[in-house]
Parts: sequence; structure tokens; C-alpha cells
Amino acid sequence: MMRGLYLTACGSLIALIFLCLAWELRLAPIQPGGSWLALKGLPLLAPLFGILNGRRYTYQWASMLILLYFTEGVVRATTETGTGQALAIAETVLALAFFCASVAYARLTRPSSTQKVAPPAGR
Repeated sequence: MMRGLYLTACGSLIALIFLCLAWELRLAPIQPGGSWLALKGLPLLAPLFGILNGRRYTYQWASMLILLYFTEGVVRATTETGTGQALAIAETVLALAFFCASVAYARLTRPSSTQKVAPPAGR
């Protein structure tokens, strides 16, 4: 279970980085020849090594970061047509997969689920 969540989070994050770059530089850029919007993939590099190393804290904050990409995907999927719309749907699916995997991973690795707390001493 944990291995599957880890692989889903890693795979979807890496795929989303490549999708952002390919989308704005080659597949369906806003301007011919590419645009500066390709830089939107840079913030995804910040959690990459923490996710690959299985750091719980990184999974927690990256799950909030990924919501920006989910929102962009939903907005562009409803406003664009053709290739841009298909890429936006792919972005939405990848962001949703990462979000679900990272939240589940963080939940399953929380310290309270692995340690029992002794009840307070009674009077």
C-alpha cells in the first residue's frame, strides 16, 4: 500500500513537471515558439527530492501546492479547446492523483498512528 502511494506520488509529480514544460514550450504554447508560462513547472521542483526521499512533511505541504495546478487545469479545461483542453485535463488528472496519493501517504505515516499514548494517571 505504502509503496503504491509512493510510486503514484513520484510518478504523477514527475509527469506533471514534464507536462508543464512540453505544454508551454512545444505542444500548445500560448504564443508561437513557446512562452514564459513554461516557468510554471519550476515550483514543482521544490518538493521533488523530498517526495522521492519519502519525507512526510514534504508530502504535507506539496499537497497544498498541487492544488494550484489542479485549479489551473480545471480552468483551462473549461476555457480552451483542442490540444490545450486535452493537456489541461491531463494536468487535472495528474494533480488529483498526486494530491490523493500524498494525503494518503502523509496520513498513513503520521506518528500518532504508529504510537500508543498512555492514558493520564487517574486520581
